[in-house]
Amino acid sequence: MLIVFSGLPGTGKTTIAKALVAATAAVYLRVDTIEQAIRNSEVLARDVGCSGYRVANELALSNLLLGQTVVVDCVNPVAESRSAWSDIAANAGVELANVQVICSDADEHRRRVETRISDIPGLMPPTWESVLGHEYEQWNEAVFCLDTAQASAAQAVAVIVERLRLER
Repeated sequence: MLIVFSGLPGTGKTTIAKALVAATAAVYLRVDTIEQAIRNSEVLARDVGCSGYRVANELALSNLLLGQTVVVDCVNPVAESRSAWSDIAANAGVELANVQVICSDADEHRRRVETRISDIPGLMPPTWESVLGHEYEQWNEAVFCLDTAQASAAQAVAVIVERLRLER
């Protein structure tokens, strides 16, 4: 199965995705980490663009073809990136679970963003202003949505495991 976590920075995607990986022994791919590695390599003259997502797509496909469950942690802001994950799942012959993570409490969301310390060397955490201005298209199809203002990471993982019938 391919499980793709989507949502704006500071909503709790990474916390939930890492907890799910620990509970299920799935493969974990974080697009922020891949993008920062590309930046650090200094091989691109401009921003990384979609290259981080393309690398993550191929890593996901190779692990899915090995029979692994893959958890992807990314903003996944546009239809193009969402479609690519659908294509990867189809090419691997596995189910795709899109999990959108939101934080409906704007004050809590802002607090998380403003107190966040990056766990990726060289990556500056986002500002609240950058989160508010972040491109994020509405979903065209129904998506499994988790609100971290209403549930803890442990509760979210329990809901995901039950809903997707994952083995612990």
